[in-house]
Amino acid sequence: MNVLPSSLPAPVPPAPHRRTGRTGGAHPALRLARLCLMLVVLALPLIAAPAAPVAAQEGEWFETGPLNPGLGPAPGWLDRSTPQGTMESFQQAIYMGDYRAAAHLLDLSDIPDPQQGVAGPELAGDLNTVLARKVIIDWNALSDRPDGIPAHTTADQAATPQRSILVWSIDLADRPVPIRLNRVAPEGGEPVWVFARQTVRNLPALARMHGPTAFEEYMPEALRQRAAWGLFWWEIMALPVVAGLAIVIGIIVHRLLSLLARRARGSLATAVLRSVRMPVILVAVSGLAWACSTWLFVFSGPIDVILSPLIATGFVVAMITLLMNTVDEILDRILNFDEIDLSAVGPELEERRSLATKVAAARRAALVIVFLIGSGVVLSAAGLFRTIGFSILASAGVLTLILGFAARDILANIMASLQISANQSARIGDMVMFRDRLCTVERVNFTFVQLRIWTGERLVVPVTTFTEEVFENWMMGSADAIRTIEMTVTPETDVPRLREIFLAILEDGRENEWLLGEAELAGVHVTGVGLYGKQLMFKVPTTDPNTAWDIVCDVRERLIDEIVQLEAAGDAAIFPALPPVDPA
Repeated sequence: MNVLPSSLPAPVPPAPHRRTGRTGGAHPALRLARLCLMLVVLALPLIAAPAAPVAAQEGEWFETGPLNPGLGPAPGWLDRSTPQGTMESFQQAIYMGDYRAAAHLLDLSDIPDPQQGVAGPELAGDLNTVLARKVIIDWNALSDRPDGIPAHTTADQAATPQRSILVWSIDLADRPVPIRLNRVAPEGGEPVWVFARQTVRNLPALARMHGPTAFEEYMPEALRQRAAWGLFWWEIMALPVVAGLAIVIGIIVHRLLSLLARRARGSLATAVLRSVRMPVILVAVSGLAWACSTWLFVFSGPIDVILSPLIATGFVVAMITLLMNTVDEILDRILNFDEIDLSAVGPELEERRSLATKVAAARRAALVIVFLIGSGVVLSAAGLFRTIGFSILASAGVLTLILGFAARDILANIMASLQISANQSARIGDMVMFRDRLCTVERVNFTFVQLRIWTGERLVVPVTTFTEEVFENWMMGSADAIRTIEMTVTPETDVPRLREIFLAILEDGRENEWLLGEAELAGVHVTGVGLYGKQLMFKVPTTDPNTAWDIVCDVRERLIDEIVQLEAAGDAAIFPALPPVDPA
């Protein structure tokens, strides 16, 4: 941020004789059009691209003629030997109100010598306005060496002197313009660091666009004085007012749209209002903040560096929300699965389950892509990479590590959800056995899978947990499956007699339209022997996972009834008797 060393005071407003009324600026529609265009062309590489707040050009210095002869000799206390010294001297001259001394730190080569005495102080006031309003000075990045080599450089860079340093970049109505410090060698003099001639040329337009508004100039002089943190008193008072107005307009728009939604007739009108409600609220709140910070107030750098990204984020999030809501409504109308039981069995429903899963995956993928592009737009439009320390983290790769570590679980779940959708291991509508619970897959979201248990309860499982554990998919491939019933009977049990009873139960079930498979697949097998007797497995062939569990339960119930009747009719016990347990 624009913070001075402890030995220097804070800057003060421009000279009172220089009126910096606001006459420039881009049309709101043009700025929104540029923002939409950037949304199309920007992508993830823009987010991770390193951008330093101070960029340099190599070389010794620029040769020039006499430097600012129309100003006369420069005061002896000005330090123009290093980039940091020039910036400190400029801030000191502004604090002292010596705008003529500050003009010696500008390259006025484009101004005729006789006019430099008048134009120089005015341009120094314009530069102070721009620095105070829009520039965040990174004092650590400004070199304190005459050759301009930064302190934090590699061994290869340290041997290359610099002659031009980019301090900041500020938007004009039609283009961004740089604020540069150049090292120039005047004819017959030593090289010095001054604000570049090209920068000085753009100062009047920058001051008109980013200087005090007409509303601010009508404020009392006391409110236009500096307070804490380098801010004006009016900024400390205006910021809560703007925030309050934004909240009020958001509440009003929300209530108005809610009222319209309640009175809307027809599904189309309801869908439109549902899709646009949140985007309209975001646009209204962001638009109010943008209008106040553009036409009523021009906040200083410490506030602008936070407010501008928030406004840009509001517009981008509104566009993303509107786009995703529109896509959702279109897909819902074209591919409506609400009235279809996706858990039913059939070739057509197999395709519909796969389609529903792919549509859900496409929605999530589109949301990720739009989010990444929107993030790039926000970072580019707001110039976040130029803030202090941010570019250092980005260029060093530390920011990527921090964000990756903080969001590792979220990213893992997102990738796992896309993996499920890609390999179709659990489609929407599939019946699965997860942790001994028979469930139907209802949704595969970014971070969780929503399962409906057969009891009607919902089981929410993190996607990574769902993919890391083993589960049975009863509807993958063929719907035919053999369900089993296991029982332990005494060694004396007549297994062929139980087999006859079991097959008779299945035949009776076929007559009652049970969805059973081929009769040859049914059977009774002795799978083992233990301390209490033989272990039997009854194989029940089924063709529909939706009814298989109920059929197995019915078969088990009838088997138990038949075995109880056999025991009552004969002398031999079928179910083994457990030994008595000693009381504790």
